[in-house]
Amino acid sequence: MKRAAMCLCSTALALTACSQADSASPSNQTDVARGYELTPMVEGLDIVWGAAFLPDGDLLVTEREGDLHLIDDWQLVPTPIENTPDVLAERQGGLLDIALDPDFEANRLIYLSYSKGTREANSTAIARARLSTDRTTLEDVTDIFVGEFKKSGGAHFGGRLGFMDDGTLLLTLGDGFSYRDDAQKLTNHLGTIVRINTDGSVPPDNPFVGIEQARPEIWSYGHRNVQGLAFDRANDVVYAHEHGPKGGDEINIIRAGNDYGWPKVTYGIDYSGVPISSRTTMEGVADPLHYWDPSIAPSGMAFYTGELFPQWQGDVFVGALKMRKLVRLSLDGGKVTEEEDLLTELGERIRDVRMGPDGALWLLTDSPRGKVYRMVPAK
Repeated sequence: MKRAAMCLCSTALALTACSQADSASPSNQTDVARGYELTPMVEGLDIVWGAAFLPDGDLLVTEREGDLHLIDDWQLVPTPIENTPDVLAERQGGLLDIALDPDFEANRLIYLSYSKGTREANSTAIARARLSTDRTTLEDVTDIFVGEFKKSGGAHFGGRLGFMDDGTLLLTLGDGFSYRDDAQKLTNHLGTIVRINTDGSVPPDNPFVGIEQARPEIWSYGHRNVQGLAFDRANDVVYAHEHGPKGGDEINIIRAGNDYGWPKVTYGIDYSGVPISSRTTMEGVADPLHYWDPSIAPSGMAFYTGELFPQWQGDVFVGALKMRKLVRLSLDGGKVTEEEDLLTELGERIRDVRMGPDGALWLLTDSPRGKVYRMVPAK
């Protein structure tokens, strides 16, 4: 697979849309008024989906077609890491997110979410593996979770991973697109967020443990297609965002056992224009913290606690695929008090956003010539 070399640059330009042509040295882009500088650190990635920083600051990046790449000192290692899971690379499906074990420095374990099966019968899974000491291959690869459903088609896999402070692992699962009513059924994992231990076992304090026919891994349900997770660890808050249909993308505060309503309540309508529900709220259903209409197609999310942007501490950042921008949301008292669109001139689908160990915001763009960007204060 053809790859372009990493490129760093020193020239600052006014913020404009990036050229789609190959370039050995794309320029920094600076918006002085808004106070940030954006630098493309790596380019030539093919439909990237997720990323995880290693303890030394290097980066692991997933490509949806199934490759896992190491970015070593901001050089893209040409050969993908070997022995990744066999994925169903079908439309939205493939190799999705990646998360490091909280004790990675001791055990070198990583977790990969991916779509598993065939076009006619598939689900979302988590593979656990050990990264070899030379970082060239995965060892001891095993599935620790496979969704309890077999849907057809290549849509709505969910796939975001995130560790809670107690060491348990969250995975988001979509409703399968054509199976939306199943998001209200606890007998399967469609349209849920699940919580498991790192060996795949079920934590005994999960909300549906011991309930007849309910899947014990379920942490919350009534979701459409969650592709963003973020953690306010100081206040023990988990945020998730999900794609609505035509309108009705949501951010929710995730609490154990909550029903988030899909498809009983929604701010969106069917793509055909037909209403899905007459209700936007309902007793017993958790209301969204925020919603978008029209849809922005959110993907990736970060809760900012870094030092580089002190004015943004406590804000949430959301990537947008359809609207090709980065959204900043200020929060106060559990409410969104400000919304700002950033990087609209970039013209790229933002698949993921992470706060790096350096306090910068790191962005992955979704295209056959995908990039990794670093966003820092303007000089």
